[in-house]
Amino acid sequence: MSDRDVVSWQLGRPARAFRGVAVRCPHGFPAVTEQEPHTDDGTPFPTSYYLTCPWLVSAVSRAEAAGGVSAWSEEAATDRELGESLRAAQAEQRRERPELDVGIAGTAEDANVKCLHAHVAFALARPGYILGERMLAEIEEPWCADRRCVDAVADDT
Repeated sequence: MSDRDVVSWQLGRPARAFRGVAVRCPHGFPAVTEQEPHTDDGTPFPTSYYLTCPWLVSAVSRAEAAGGVSAWSEEAATDRELGESLRAAQAEQRRERPELDVGIAGTAEDANVKCLHAHVAFALARPGYILGERMLAEIEEPWCADRRCVDAVADDT
């Protein structure tokens, strides 16, 4: 089974704008993908790195539902180190996709935190992104213990 097939299984839909796997989980399955700037039909895909690990996606979704976007936005606005980290990552994202001229998760403003999933994916793919690494550090169990993505391979046989 190809990485694209596993990612499609993880997402529950066909992978779009898939370039390749940027980060694998401890079990060897795709966790973060690198994305093309556009889908096959030309639609812009502003996120360079996309979180696909179902376990980690669920954990980050819980953090978002608990007010994570607002909390991290406030933290980045008041903590100099986190604010600088956010601005540097936004600038790096813009350099990677100059044709789209957007930050992480398609943000227009460099001080904005939007979609914790995209920030965690960026941190995993680009170590040193302090804000995203702190988001990830707050997740108690970022990786599943049971290799659940092996089901994608089992479903293919």
